[in-house]
Amino acid sequence: MTDKKKLGLNKKDSNDDMINLVDNLNRDDDMKFNRRAFLKTAVGTSIALGLATVPFSVRAMLGMAEEEFERTEIAKTADVPKGSSVTFKYPTDNDPALLIHTKNGDWLAYNSACPHLMCPVFYEPEKEELVCPCHKGYFDLHSGQPMAGPPQRELPLIEIDISNGVVYAIGRKVRHG
Repeated sequence: MTDKKKLGLNKKDSNDDMINLVDNLNRDDDMKFNRRAFLKTAVGTSIALGLATVPFSVRAMLGMAEEEFERTEIAKTADVPKGSSVTFKYPTDNDPALLIHTKNGDWLAYNSACPHLMCPVFYEPEKEELVCPCHKGYFDLHSGQPMAGPPQRELPLIEIDISNGVVYAIGRKVRHG
């Protein structure tokens, strides 16, 4: 007979914890928290999140997401000479906007909060460009698209209507997704 004591399954004759790492294994936990259970949870969560967006998709497809805007007077055309701009608020008092009368005689309007960090955007008449001085962001005057600097999205376009010498804001288009 030997003096060796009987060891359990996967046990080594040592007191070193690094050798007997199997002590912390539990068959019940191993069956409950395995790769298959993780995949089932991930797929179930993905399906639930997908179904949660269905009402928003249906609303967008039916055109219910379109906001209705009031026709708001911005300025009289005589008060905004070529190569100048006027600030105003549209569609709410919390949305700063910029009406621009270019040197060529075009009328343009954009929300003037930079999409990067919401700093105000200004019209530079000498260079005919829109500038966000906070981080040197530049926007194309005729499209509102970012041209340089940190802004990645364009400025929302304010739709305007000019009648009887008055410029009106009639809508806003956010053109990015």
